[in-house]
Parts: sequence; C-alpha cells; structure tokens
Amino acid sequence: MKILLLSPYGDAIASAIEANGDQVDLSTDMLDSQQILARKPDWIVSYGYRQLLRQPVLDALPGRVINLHISLLPWGRGADPNFWSWFEGSPKGVSIHQIDAGMDTGPVLAQRQLCFDPVIETLASSYQRLRIEVENLFAETWPDIAAGKIRPRTQRSFANARRAREKVGIFDSLPMGWNERACVVDRLRHVDPSRWSTLTKNQTCPCPLGPCPSARPDPN
Repeated sequence: MKILLLSPYGDAIASAIEANGDQVDLSTDMLDSQQILARKPDWIVSYGYRQLLRQPVLDALPGRVINLHISLLPWGRGADPNFWSWFEGSPKGVSIHQIDAGMDTGPVLAQRQLCFDPVIETLASSYQRLRIEVENLFAETWPDIAAGKIRPRTQRSFANARRAREKVGIFDSLPMGWNERACVVDRLRHVDPSRWSTLTKNQTCPCPLGPCPSARPDPN
C-alpha cells in the first residue's frame, strides 16, 4: 500500500510503515486537498501536521486518514496538548485516531496513558517523551490498523479544542519557557494571573497548596 505521511518529523513513523511492507510518500509541506488526492494514497498518516485535512480527502479515504496525537483523547484536543495537560491537570498520554471533520474528535484506534514526575520533568522533556511514546505505539499497532483489525472507539465529546494563541499569555509568564518545570505549570491554575510573573527558577511556588517540591535544593 502507498501511505502518504504528512509530518515535519516523520522518520520513525516512515520506518514503521516500511517495516510492514508499505510504501511511504513523505511530505513536510502544507498540501491542499487537490495536491493530496493527486498523490493517490491508500492511507494518510498525519503526525505534527499543522493543517486540517478537508472533507474531500476524508470522503476519498473513509476511515483511512489517521492522526498521531500526544494527548490522551478526548483530553488535550487541538494545539499544545502537553502544555495544557500540565496547566489543566488532565490525564496524560498518547493517541492514534481517525480524522473526521472536527479537531482531534475522530474515533480512537489506540491509546496509551502515561505517568510523569512533575518535579523532574519540564515541558520540553515531557514533550519529547510523548513523541517517543506515540511513535512506539504506532510501530506496535500499524500492522493491525492497516489490516483493519482494530475497531475504532468513539470519543466522548466533553473537551474543547485549544488554539495555539490561547497559551500565549500564560506561556509568556514562564521564566524558563519550554524548559520550565512541569510542577510550576501544574500549579499556575491555583495562582492569580497577576502573580504568575513572580515565578523564578528557585522560588517556592506561590500557591495555596504549600511549597513546591521542585524547589528542593539541587543535589549537585
């Protein structure tokens, strides 16, 4: 089969597809529906692809357009799911789902829930682990997905999708940016927004839950 892989970082996924005996057509470009269909794929796999796939594509390949998403859907729909999982305190994990007309609302094919230590992890390190986990999950399940052996599971509909612009004000308050400790982000929701800027690398988290364990001295 010919698999159109839409991804800016698709090497691991391409290897898993090829290991199943399938042909990979990798694109890092933003393609419109006509360009996608002109490549005549049997399946489409989207991973980190920043453009919604439109209805003509979904109609042409019913059930064969899937997405790899670094959240435990239905939590974390939309942009920056790792950031929002820490800020909102929602469950963490990775999902592979069929793409429908909504944003990350399609039926789920495979999932894996994950646990993190917020004292040790940063936004960047937890993101990298999620990437590894979703790539591993795809490698494990792609043969059965491609063979139609996995029954899709309808998602619950309670979670709204986030847009990239929604995190800007919150993210700008983080002194360390993507290298900020996850426990700091986790506790921001307990703090008045006017106090977010008071957070520094070695400061006790100013929230009503008491001292942040990540403020412990560096053992080195």
